[in-house]
Amino acid sequence: MNRKMEPTLIVCGHGMVAQRFLEELMSNASIRYRTIIVFNGETSAAYNRIQLSALLSGDADEESLALKPDSWFARHGIQLHHGEAVRTVAPDSHTVTTSTGRVYRYDSLVIATGASPTRLGIPGEGLSGVMNFRDLNDTRTLIELSQSRKRAVVVGGGFLGLEAAEGLKRRGIDVTVLHRSSHLLNRQLDPDGGKLLSDALTARGINILTSTSPIQLLGRDTVRAVQLNDQTLISTDLVIIATGITPNRELAQNAGLACGRGIQVNAQLQTSAPDIFALGECCEFNNETFGLVEPGYQQAKVLASVLSGTTASAAYKPSVTATRLKISGVPVFSCGQQAPDEHTESLVWRDFATGSYSHLLIRNNRLVGAILVGNTSQGLWYQELITGNTTIDLFRAQLPFGKPFCKAAA
Repeated sequence: MNRKMEPTLIVCGHGMVAQRFLEELMSNASIRYRTIIVFNGETSAAYNRIQLSALLSGDADEESLALKPDSWFARHGIQLHHGEAVRTVAPDSHTVTTSTGRVYRYDSLVIATGASPTRLGIPGEGLSGVMNFRDLNDTRTLIELSQSRKRAVVVGGGFLGLEAAEGLKRRGIDVTVLHRSSHLLNRQLDPDGGKLLSDALTARGINILTSTSPIQLLGRDTVRAVQLNDQTLISTDLVIIATGITPNRELAQNAGLACGRGIQVNAQLQTSAPDIFALGECCEFNNETFGLVEPGYQQAKVLASVLSGTTASAAYKPSVTATRLKISGVPVFSCGQQAPDEHTESLVWRDFATGSYSHLLIRNNRLVGAILVGNTSQGLWYQELITGNTTIDLFRAQLPFGKPFCKAAA
């Protein structure tokens, strides 16, 4: 494509990944767009979603969540339209139509529409008091409801559900967590690590029910109870659904772009339409979608290079991503493979006095997975060993104790 003829860039969505893309684009020496327009379906500019749990618990305020002040966008000539989402894309005419009916022409288009909470698909989901914990408006509503509601059921024992549970508990609500898997954070932790986390949450007064699923939500207008798969009823006046996300692909799909579970892109984040790109939770690369922010940041850097023309060979290559969390004051780290198989060996270390736990997975004298609960100080080093495919035979026996004990690794 002839980049000299590309004066207008339109970005659909303004979450954390879209903002990182804008920052990366502005940092490039050559910006080839005369006009950059961002359409944001939310009423607030990009904010730190990772800190929503701190906002819910009362440990942060809304002002601290903002990623950039309004002056940053003005300084870089970026036009922001809050509360106005792009509704349709016409690739043939290179135009978008927004929720207000306005039509804009683009030369390059970036779709960063994120993902939406996955629904349970059970009766009663439309009752008042049934919510998600996904964005700033959800958090505001939960804070308001916490002043009048006494009991909450959180469906989903992933990190988002557990953060919601902790935040509501901090606001004085009696909380029960339902999790379909046999242990919490089953995508990040092994059963023993999940049990340690469950014990810590239980000690804080949060009721944990694993291997449990709701089959319907009961109430006339407002939710009053949750019926479980064993027919048990749990009384409640608030239900938070946190059972995963679904990529927002509809905008691209309706425009005729190739989609799988997400919007399909190549290594340059280009969709099946040559002037349309996608990144973050809404996109799909090599049959993989992305629920963490770090891959989105990596994609943002690549796409900024592609669209500025500064790196001809810019290409997205998924890397090993680590999960670092702190839930109810318990640090958790997970990187690489988290379940042993017939080709791995396990090095397990546990300190009962401090509640620390580590499970390291070894294959062919190389670290391929690390799970840490309690003490996660060595997580970064373990991640480096995994991504570097480093041979550990010289310090294998000391590996569970960390880098300071592994003289050969220094």
